[in-house]
Amino acid sequence: MSISAQYGLIGYPLSHSFSKKYFTEKFEKEQLSHCHYELYELPTLQNFSSLVANTPNLKGLNVTIPYKQSVIPFLDSLDEKAQRISAVNVIKVLTNNKLRGYNSDYWGFQQSLKNFLAKDFPNEQYNGLNALILGSGGASKAVQVALQDLEIPFIVVSRQLTETTISYEQFTHYQDSCRLLINTTPLGMYPEINACPPINYDCISPHHFVLDLVYNPEMTLFMQKCHEKGAKVQNGLEMLYLQAEKAWEIWQKI
Repeated sequence: MSISAQYGLIGYPLSHSFSKKYFTEKFEKEQLSHCHYELYELPTLQNFSSLVANTPNLKGLNVTIPYKQSVIPFLDSLDEKAQRISAVNVIKVLTNNKLRGYNSDYWGFQQSLKNFLAKDFPNEQYNGLNALILGSGGASKAVQVALQDLEIPFIVVSRQLTETTISYEQFTHYQDSCRLLINTTPLGMYPEINACPPINYDCISPHHFVLDLVYNPEMTLFMQKCHEKGAKVQNGLEMLYLQAEKAWEIWQKI
């Protein structure tokens, strides 16, 4: 079989990834026999440039942990959203072999959040809704920009107290005013399913909306603890599918 369009995922490790299965099944279903998707596990980014140069017919790459930010210096240009977020999870190989970075996490998260809140906040009117974002990494950056564009105020919670974040110990001071909780950390992701963000779960109530970007397992310990307090919960599976389809859309644009 001749491959005229090669795609793939870079990151480390990649054992948790759903991307190869998703795109392989997509190519089969849509009879795109000329397309192929591969996992490129890179312990460091030292081999990134040679990977791109030595992979025939490379059209695009997904980027996952831990390279969503550190891959940026290797790229020739950034899409406006990726520039604002300072994180990339999609790379498009342009016709002149230049590399352009995009962020489909932004689109996937924002659309998933709208769907999650649709019943309680009709017409996308989020007045009075404030958010606490758990984590400050690359995924958190996409969530922050998405919330800014939805005009939902937020506070970032991190392990280390900085000028722009609060600590997990300070969480209880904000739980009443911030009813939307978003976990952007990998805590609770398979195989470490007994881990969860170190918040005071006694603060959670039926007034809270809880969105966990982790999708494996489907019910994380974080979600379970919040659900037991009556909160509405959702995992990151829908976001995952939405961002993957957005990546495909980006790769297919002329």
